[in-house]
Amino acid sequence: SPTSFTVFEPRVRALLREVPDMPATVLAERVGWTGSIRWFRDNVKRLRPEHRPIDPADRIVWAPGDAAQCDLWFPPRKIPLEDGTAKLLPVLVITAAHSRFVTGRMIPTRKTEDLLLGSWELIQQLGRVPRRLIWDNEPGIGRGQRRAEGVASFMGTLATRLVLLPPRDPESKGVVERRNGWFETSFMPGRAFASPADFNAQFADWLCRANTRVVRTIKVAPVELIDADRAAMLPLPPIPLHLGWRNKIRLGRDYYVRLDTNDYSVDPSVIGRMVDVAADLQRVRVRAEGRLVAEHARVWARGTIITDKAHVETAGRMRKQFQQPRTVVGAAEDLTRDLSDYDRAFGLSAGDGIS
Repeated sequence: SPTSFTVFEPRVRALLREVPDMPATVLAERVGWTGSIRWFRDNVKRLRPEHRPIDPADRIVWAPGDAAQCDLWFPPRKIPLEDGTAKLLPVLVITAAHSRFVTGRMIPTRKTEDLLLGSWELIQQLGRVPRRLIWDNEPGIGRGQRRAEGVASFMGTLATRLVLLPPRDPESKGVVERRNGWFETSFMPGRAFASPADFNAQFADWLCRANTRVVRTIKVAPVELIDADRAAMLPLPPIPLHLGWRNKIRLGRDYYVRLDTNDYSVDPSVIGRMVDVAADLQRVRVRAEGRLVAEHARVWARGTIITDKAHVETAGRMRKQFQQPRTVVGAAEDLTRDLSDYDRAFGLSAGDGIS
């Protein structure tokens, strides 16, 4: 039978056809409802499914070697860093879609340099290159038609294809995202980590066992399918990949170079010269004309100053040498000039008749 909502229903339906997710409170305001908001919400809840668009999810069959799904997982626990602080750090995960074989490691940042370094390390663990790498609009990789700097050349060197998924398409990357949830329920409980290196060691050991467990959806363990997956993948590139952080700067008087947010000391003997700064996930190296002038372990903390004692000692010796008084060339009497030289220069000699 008709209710107090009946007269408002046509206008509510019209608004839901335009904006299916419009909140009930906004709908009530738009149609002029003055009665019970709870009664209004119940009726909107009944009508909303009729106007919400349906997004069917297809069953996706992954052929051997065709694709690997890539994602970042953020473990819900802060990891201790070198300066005593702790931070939530990303874990790069690559899952071969056909075999469900998982590789992963923690990386310092979400920036392109670290994402490509981590991707190359995990692909080397696979031993072959999947024909497609599927990402979900990660800013360090690319969004839409835009690719982050260096990503296109990385994919070209691997001879693989990058696939950036459109928004609201979780099914196309569901294999790796389900593994992320599995890590939180099966790997994380009861564990403690002393450093990122400790996390990676424990995670790698756990993945070796995890890849031997039967996956419910395919009813087989990943290690039993990975050989077929690899056989259909592409070979690793025959040339070395130039990845990581790279910069060329002129070394200043303070003899430090900045990488990400940290400062690393350099041999002061190359102050004023151009130096090449390069870094991977473990080391930072500085070269001047091909000669190594600094090498440090990469620090994952932020805003830290990393100093080599040998560089400080060299700077101290150079500073003392600079502060020593300079020797004067020639004796003071050598600077005295005969006044007759000035007379001749200005035509004032006695032979000119001037007294």
